[in-house]
Amino acid sequence: MSLSTWRSVLLARASDEIVTQALVRDVALPYGAGTMALITLDNGFDHTRPSTFGAQGLLALNGALDGIAARTDIAAVGVTGKPFIFAAGADLKAATRLSTREEAGAIAALGHHVMRRLGELDVPSFAFVNGAALGGGLEVALHCTYRTVSSGVTAIALPECFLGLVPGWGGSQLLPRLAGPDTAVKLIIENPLAQNRMIKGPEAAALGIADVLLEPADFLEESLRWAARVLRGEVSPPRTDHTATDWEPALRRARDLVALKVRGATPAPYRALDLIELARTAGRDEGFAAENDALTELLTGEELRSGLYAFDLVQHRAKRPAGAPDKSLARKVGKVGVVGAGLMAAQLALLFARRLEVPVVLTDLDAERLDKGVGHAHAEIAKLRERGRVSADQANRLTGLITGSLDKAAFADADLVIEAVFEDLGVKQKVLAEVESVVTAECVLATNTSSLSVSEMAAGLRHPERVVGIHFFNPVAVLPLVEVIRGERTDDATLATAFALGATLRKNCVLVKDAPAFVVNRLLTRFMGEVVAAVDEGTPIEVADHALDDLGLPMTPFTLLQLVGPAVGLHVAETLHAAFPSRFEVPAGLSALVAAGKPGVYRPDLTLDPEAVALFAGGDAPSTPEQVRERVLRALAEEIRIMLDEGVVADPRDIDLCMVLGAGWPFHLGGITPYLDRTGHAEPRFLARGVASMPAA
Repeated sequence: MSLSTWRSVLLARASDEIVTQALVRDVALPYGAGTMALITLDNGFDHTRPSTFGAQGLLALNGALDGIAARTDIAAVGVTGKPFIFAAGADLKAATRLSTREEAGAIAALGHHVMRRLGELDVPSFAFVNGAALGGGLEVALHCTYRTVSSGVTAIALPECFLGLVPGWGGSQLLPRLAGPDTAVKLIIENPLAQNRMIKGPEAAALGIADVLLEPADFLEESLRWAARVLRGEVSPPRTDHTATDWEPALRRARDLVALKVRGATPAPYRALDLIELARTAGRDEGFAAENDALTELLTGEELRSGLYAFDLVQHRAKRPAGAPDKSLARKVGKVGVVGAGLMAAQLALLFARRLEVPVVLTDLDAERLDKGVGHAHAEIAKLRERGRVSADQANRLTGLITGSLDKAAFADADLVIEAVFEDLGVKQKVLAEVESVVTAECVLATNTSSLSVSEMAAGLRHPERVVGIHFFNPVAVLPLVEVIRGERTDDATLATAFALGATLRKNCVLVKDAPAFVVNRLLTRFMGEVVAAVDEGTPIEVADHALDDLGLPMTPFTLLQLVGPAVGLHVAETLHAAFPSRFEVPAGLSALVAAGKPGVYRPDLTLDPEAVALFAGGDAPSTPEQVRERVLRALAEEIRIMLDEGVVADPRDIDLCMVLGAGWPFHLGGITPYLDRTGHAEPRFLARGVASMPAA
């Protein structure tokens, strides 16, 4: 297709696009290096609305390059972004409107046509990466001859596989040739499949993605000086021909990673892997044509729309929690107490110290346990220092903030105390009563319970209105979800404090009714109960454990059980059986595992432990993988319907958000409720509008 054809195909769908303009101005470079035509990418909004590329934005950049290409008086071309944003890639809202292969192929080809011009001008091009560079934004920079990056940039990524796409405007071909196949695997496959991890400016420079790292205060001025020195021949950034690199270790690592993370459930990572491998031998035209083909196919696929639904949940609904009280009601938290000094408590202490930068004091029953918990937190701080995550001064300050005491009187001046003790209602009630006797009237009392009633914990206290559930997920530093549980008498000020705390801790909070096991653990326990019941009925463990592999879940059911521990799983199962005996059984095999002291059904080498397998009942009614899968999905649909009827959350999207952020429900499935809608397991459907019509990012 020609440029005019792409234009006619796409512009009819771009009427409401927020257009990123390519604003050109001449800059006299220092040291007599000549004139640079500097392009600033700007959509006219502040940093809260990143600049993106729809059809009109790409055409605007193309028009700017037309004018520049006609000139003979410039020595170089530069590209930068508005404050804090370089560019954030494709306009995902526009992507959801592409309904035909012709439209998808047109946007893929147009992106290549425009961006590759930056690397094929008669003069050198420079990308000055001053802020977030994501997806197509990073690809703009990769097409340039040289790149500078600010040390203050916190978000550089190629997140396409996270959403069910591939880097389709040059990234899969340019990055491995520039920075090597291992770096390409890291940014294109590994990071997106690790909850869309991003890198910062210093790492981009260390990986060879950028040629030089500069400080943010005078970033543009220093970038222009550096560009002038390059043009004068005073600086010659090194270039490595990575076609001669040993690609096999990186490709093998990528294959293993995709097999582990996705297990065939979504095509995007596999297509990305093929494209990276193609870059080893393909020329630019061949590689870009392959990207066009992959992008054309994936842009019209179900996975993209599912991924964008999940992305919208995380980017928008998670930041405006349904039912959260007015922020102005939140109390200031200047000191935190943690009851207990086990692993979870130590993780919480470190998180509070790092994010709140306030004193945190732990208590426990004896000095040995207390010293172990405080020591664990201090050891983790030392690791952060060794990895360069915190400076020596920061490490010393954090270490000083986390202390221990055998006397709960240390909580006397705390603003919030959270208990993280054994999951027993009586123990937790006793602990909260002891804490209430020493704290101020304004102190918020929180519980990290994973399944017990917040209302029952608070029932015997003088001020039950200041008790709230704040359920973190393990590992605390990694998983972004916090379930905030409002007890029957929890007041708005306490609830607002919990939400404000979660936001400061950089967690996503979802308001949950005080119901047994809340959302994530309730659904995972129903899920696990059906799988274990199938094994007790005679289904081989290896069949039941892999029956849902095609969903691409982060781990199999029995691997998850081994991670959380059979004793914890049994406790939650017993809690839910007591509440809902008709739907939640206490699996005999799980009880036997705990009684035998087994950590799970797998040995350390990940082979099945025959002794553990023998503990299951082994009935005479085995199921096929398809039957196990259907059984689990039907059970989940039933449980979600009941939870919504009970008002456990405000909306099906909150269940989706909890499962994505707390249980690793894959983005490519688009949330559990639209997935159950699409597969016919939810009748009537949970979402009246299908996933394709949900708002995009």
